[in-house]
Amino acid sequence: MSRDEHENNKMEPELAPGSNSSGLQHRQSAIGDTVVNTNKQPPNTQYRSRPVTVAVDPVALVISECITVTSAMRKHARWAGSSVSSILGGNPNPVQLGPPSPLLRPGSKSSTASFGADSTQDFGVTNRWGLRGKKGKSFQDNPLMAGFGRLRHELSSCKDIHEFDAPALLNPFLQVIQASSTSAPITILALKAIRKFLSYGFISPGSPRFPLAMQSLSTAITHCRFEASDSAQDEVVLLMILHLMEDMLSGPGGALLSDESVCEMMETGLTMCCQSRLSELLRRTAEAAMVRMCQIIFEHLKHLEVEAGDDLEALDNQANGDMETVKMIPSTNGNDVVASSDAPPTNEPRESSGSENTVPEAEDASRRESEEPEDDAEIKPYSLPSMKELFRVLVDLLDPHDKQQGDTMRVMALRIIHVALEVAGPSIARHPALAVVAEDRLCRHLFQLVRSDNMAILQESLIVAGTLLETCRGVLKLQQELFLSYLIACLHPPVEIPREANIDPSLYDGIPQRPSGAKPPKSQPGSGRSTPVPVKDRQKLGMEGGARKPDARQAMVESVGALTRMPSFLVELFVNYDSDANRGNLCEDMIGLLSRSALPDSATWSTTSVPPLCLDALLGFVQSIAERLDNEPVSDGLPDQATLRDARRRKKIIIKGATKFNEKPKEGLGYLKEQGIINGDAASAAKFLRSTSRISKAVLGEFLAKRGNDEYLEAFLDLFDFSGKRVDEAVRLLLESFRLPGESPLIERIVTAFAKKYFATSGSDIVKNEDAVFILTYAIIMLNVDQHSPKLKGKQRMEIIDFARNLRGVNDSQDFPPEFLEATFEAIRTNEIILPDEHDNQHAFDYAWRELLLKTESAGPLILCDTNIYDADMFAATWKPIVSTLSYVFMSATDEAVFSRVVTGFDQCAQIASRYGVADALDRIIRNLSYMTALDSESLADTALNTEIKVSDESDSVMVSELAVKLGRDFKAQLATLILFRVVKGSEQVIRHGWEYIIRIWLKLFVNSLIPSFFNGDEALNFPKIPLHTPSQVIDRATKTTDTGLFSALSSYISSYAADDPPEPSSEEVESSLSAADCIKACDLESVFANIASLPANSLAPLVEALLNELPDDESSTVPVITVKQESLPSSPSASKPSPNRPRYDPAVVYILEFCSILVLRDEETVGLLGKPVAEALQMILRDSPQHHPYLISRAAFYQFSVLKASYDHDFVRAPVLLHAISSFPPEILAKTSQLVLQGLKICIEQPGPLRSEIMTSPDFWVILRTLANSPNASPTVFEILEGGVSGSPSAIIADNYEAAIGLLNEYATAAKVGAAVEQKGERRQRNARPPKKEASDNAVVSRGVKAINLISSMTARIPHLMKQSHLENSEAWSAYWLPIFQALTSQCTNPCREVRSLAFSSLQRSLLSPELTCSDHKEWTAIFGEVLFPLILRLLKPEVYSSDRDGMSETRVQAASLLCKTFLQYLVLLSKWDGMLDLWLKIIDIMDRLMNSGQGDSLEEAVPENLKNVLLFMSSSGYLVPPSKDPSQEKLWVETWKRIDRFLPDLRAELALEEPEVAQKGEEQPQAEPEENPVEEKSNSQKEVAAS
Repeated sequence: MSRDEHENNKMEPELAPGSNSSGLQHRQSAIGDTVVNTNKQPPNTQYRSRPVTVAVDPVALVISECITVTSAMRKHARWAGSSVSSILGGNPNPVQLGPPSPLLRPGSKSSTASFGADSTQDFGVTNRWGLRGKKGKSFQDNPLMAGFGRLRHELSSCKDIHEFDAPALLNPFLQVIQASSTSAPITILALKAIRKFLSYGFISPGSPRFPLAMQSLSTAITHCRFEASDSAQDEVVLLMILHLMEDMLSGPGGALLSDESVCEMMETGLTMCCQSRLSELLRRTAEAAMVRMCQIIFEHLKHLEVEAGDDLEALDNQANGDMETVKMIPSTNGNDVVASSDAPPTNEPRESSGSENTVPEAEDASRRESEEPEDDAEIKPYSLPSMKELFRVLVDLLDPHDKQQGDTMRVMALRIIHVALEVAGPSIARHPALAVVAEDRLCRHLFQLVRSDNMAILQESLIVAGTLLETCRGVLKLQQELFLSYLIACLHPPVEIPREANIDPSLYDGIPQRPSGAKPPKSQPGSGRSTPVPVKDRQKLGMEGGARKPDARQAMVESVGALTRMPSFLVELFVNYDSDANRGNLCEDMIGLLSRSALPDSATWSTTSVPPLCLDALLGFVQSIAERLDNEPVSDGLPDQATLRDARRRKKIIIKGATKFNEKPKEGLGYLKEQGIINGDAASAAKFLRSTSRISKAVLGEFLAKRGNDEYLEAFLDLFDFSGKRVDEAVRLLLESFRLPGESPLIERIVTAFAKKYFATSGSDIVKNEDAVFILTYAIIMLNVDQHSPKLKGKQRMEIIDFARNLRGVNDSQDFPPEFLEATFEAIRTNEIILPDEHDNQHAFDYAWRELLLKTESAGPLILCDTNIYDADMFAATWKPIVSTLSYVFMSATDEAVFSRVVTGFDQCAQIASRYGVADALDRIIRNLSYMTALDSESLADTALNTEIKVSDESDSVMVSELAVKLGRDFKAQLATLILFRVVKGSEQVIRHGWEYIIRIWLKLFVNSLIPSFFNGDEALNFPKIPLHTPSQVIDRATKTTDTGLFSALSSYISSYAADDPPEPSSEEVESSLSAADCIKACDLESVFANIASLPANSLAPLVEALLNELPDDESSTVPVITVKQESLPSSPSASKPSPNRPRYDPAVVYILEFCSILVLRDEETVGLLGKPVAEALQMILRDSPQHHPYLISRAAFYQFSVLKASYDHDFVRAPVLLHAISSFPPEILAKTSQLVLQGLKICIEQPGPLRSEIMTSPDFWVILRTLANSPNASPTVFEILEGGVSGSPSAIIADNYEAAIGLLNEYATAAKVGAAVEQKGERRQRNARPPKKEASDNAVVSRGVKAINLISSMTARIPHLMKQSHLENSEAWSAYWLPIFQALTSQCTNPCREVRSLAFSSLQRSLLSPELTCSDHKEWTAIFGEVLFPLILRLLKPEVYSSDRDGMSETRVQAASLLCKTFLQYLVLLSKWDGMLDLWLKIIDIMDRLMNSGQGDSLEEAVPENLKNVLLFMSSSGYLVPPSKDPSQEKLWVETWKRIDRFLPDLRAELALEEPEVAQKGEEQPQAEPEENPVEEKSNSQKEVAAS
């Protein structure tokens, strides 16, 4: 190897692409002292490479390169005899010393000819040194050598290389490259030098004639010729050419190349890629270079668009006009090596021919070159023409039916096309010249290549197809549907989801088993008119999905995943396809496919990578929706959401109607008419049948041909335009819309109608009448069968002669024109008339593709939807398979990464469902998660074996239960629980049916002490916690001894066995319970309850309904038997084992009722909306009180009272009904429920109003109070209620409840007799001591008695008002209002308790002496003696009354006697007018007699005479008791009075001396009259005496 070759090989990596590239950055290149500012270049070159700086003199470097090349050439025998002018730089014209003439431009016509392949042709002029040859002749240099000499000569005067003529600088090197006589090493040196000039910026846009230089360079390297010798050296040349082409395109001058140059360069690169004789390394390098050049070329397209601005149409028109001159024909036969010599190496001598004959020719050529004018024709930079041609050539390489192209070439072409789409896909779609190639040939080839079994072809095809759809999908609406439908059909698993032992089928019932458009294959019997297509062939043609290999499935899944990662891809599918009646439900099918393939079993027919890939794509779809939740909605230029909803609704109807039609046509049309899809006329039905692709073509054909459907057949034919069409063309058009029936009568009916229609509308003058059309149509049908039936072979088929013979004379007794019949025959022979799925293999796809292209325009462009306005509808249509898949994967997964992704998926699904109000989705998520938690199990409600354990002094006790242990052991269940309540939190307003699952879990957690009761401590209720069952054991491990030996463990076990107790929980069970408690704590249920408390009323309705549904219908059969802590419940302290008939307590029911009540009582709106069902449930509990536990009844009663108060205006609860239900409780139940019953009553009557009046006037209310007043626990509350009613303002006591209130107060006063024992005991203890100061008793019962007396007394003030309002007679009113008070006070005047008795006596005295007592005209008040005072004294005289308090009763008797006398004196004036005064007075005397002789002792014996004395004196002084001598009218009173008094006080008469002598009486006559004249004054004195006593 020569030194130059060695240097070349050493320099190769240095000059590789990218080593001198500076990317897209602007920078300056300093070459010597010259600075080139590349910032002046146009914007479209900013992405191109920039030159590097050099540290040597550029001119010297160029000369060095010239010497290097010529030295290498001189070593070759052919140039060994050349002169040294090329080295010394001689002047081609010794005479002319001026500047050199411009060189011939390689791009000119003559240069093209002179740049021919042979080195023996003359190039340049001769340069002589006066040397002579052997024969005395001077040498003539070879033109290749002379060029370098000329260049050196011209460089000798050059100061700035950038000002040197660029074509002249390159010319010698280009001659070497194009000369076929040069060897590979020499060509390498020339190429290396040119690359160096370009990379160093010696040839730059600022150089003179730079575009021409680039054009010449392009022509030279694409027509490079050299002697093929060593294959390694040959490939180095090709490698250098590749790098140089890449440098040219990526360099500053790349944009100046012409379309022809670009096409030639790309053709050269493609040819290298396709040459099988070249090494794999070179072909791969060529492919990489092609990829890079395609990037640059199609990047240039975007800059062309920027330059064109809005006038893109002009750019497209220019491309169409320039296509004629641009053509690429790459050599792909694999036999020729690009850039090798065209002819075998010649045996010409090493030295150049130097004959004299050649000299003049050389000189003449040089003279012509120097004299030719410079070609200043402008070189047009490349644009769309070269791009379109390159795109076309690359796409044509994909043709699967081109046998010359191998799969290797197709893979290469796919990779290059992929780069073009990646760089400029949207730009390609915008230009019709390029878009038409992508829409038609590229898609057609791609969609056939994806059916290939070659994995390399399949993978690259899928990649290209995915990129094509990603970048150009706006113009590929139907193509995208075809591609995606095929992928879905291939990938959708054909088997049912396998049953798993631990996964309930309801979790994944939303995953579709097959695509929405898939139908069970129906075998259609062959009619003999079509070519049966084998299933394998149909799969290859894409007519069926078929079964693909696992690797192929994975590749397809990866392609689908790449598409779904586009945020707007599935939205666009939903809008463009799922909302179009004639398109498939691609979005739903895609989600269904991903959901089904994400299940683990899909790996059995694909690869293990497929399930996670599908799951990732599915979760990516969910994530994309979640990320758009907060985006601003964009709706400009997009379809209306309501319009699309209506379109989807119509689509569902059309699908259902089409299905019905395919089964029973008449029913289908009737359904469609009923739904408003079609009108009643046949034209509307026909239009629908033709335009809807979901109608079975076979069923349609039979329907149209059936008798009785003539109107439909005529309307169907009216939809076709047969004008200008031959009969065979019209028949083809018709029969491609439905399948011709197989029965002759049906065929005849269709052909007859067609003949009539065609003859009337076609306008053809060839066919003479309808009969001719009829016969010709039959002949065409028969010809179609004959030519394409598989039963006929070769010569059995009809020829044109036979066809013409059969139709002889049928055209109105004439023959059809021969050329007409021949055209018809050829059309049928070459293209079968039948439905697409019954064509033969090749025709099937071609026909389907033509139909697709025809429908493209009517289908319209694809709507691009980068918005979130359709997300709600899309999620509502696709959530079922997503949620089902997440549930299945969660249950079957074991990897933490999978759990993490699924958890995120559930969370995002819940966010989406909550935001868009998709309640069904949220409910399904909650249902599935509830199942996964394993908490929704009836067995977990059994708490009989729960054990409470205190682990340490610092920690709270933990309840070890079956639920806690099970949850704590199951990590998956804990995770599901956390997800569940994370989903619930924040979504409470949307949840509907999901509440039932949440509530069941809450109840299990509550009864197992894992969560507290709802709203515990709420101000509205202020209740204690709902008591739970008593644990079977309470163990304090913190205080246990540390003895853990064998004996200790054995004794513990034996003792527990002997006591029949369950064994203590193990440490593992305790740890599991603690883990469960931590899990529930992490669920943050407090936030959930707080959110529930603030929900709108309509959102609370489902929650309340779900709560009420959890109430047991028959509690006795559904609630387990448990016991309740005695300190928590007001029940008798019985044994822990309840009796069989004892009502069973269920804390869950109390929890439900309390929860409902709190929700109802929140505000007026919740009361109105939710109050009725809750009130009915509570009333049912109260009505069946014997069947329920008292604690439940007591809470239910309180809740019902609360609801009654809140909903009084709504009439949900009727107070009389509620009170009657409670008053009907058995006494023991009423006693146990008294506290909350009374508390409920209090809140209802605490405020004046209609409710208080209604309650306090109800007899059942007083029955309840009277019953509970005897209960020690309830009595204080009852009295509090009573006191509030009596003393309230205004008072609640009216005529209806007056007597009941007095009676109940009297009972309280009577109950105060218990204070007598305390009083008497203290009196005995202090009898000899100083009497203690009288203080009120501390006894609560006595205090209530005292208050009762005061309340009774205070009610006298309301009596006049009540009597006035009453409609009773005077006597009845007095008896109804005064008498009950007097009777009550009278009864309490004999109360053993002195405090009560004294207060009652004082109150009685005040009442008897009250002015209101006699303020009216009635005289009923006189009953105070016979019904009040006399019975009081008679009771005081009874021994049992006296013995209850001997000391105190004596004083009371004295007081009673005194009160009797004072009362009589108080009303003496009024009594004197009463006829019964005498009897009353005599009875008073008799009462005094009994008191005098009661045997009490000195006190009465002294008090009675004194009282009588005062009365007698007052009566005497008042003139009522006077001797008969003084007033004969008073004789009877006088006589009877003394007659009675003398019996027990015989000395009193003499002592008073009322019978004075007449004189004395006269003397005192005047004073005696004063009482009569001033009765009021006497009355006042009497009152003073009474008060003093």
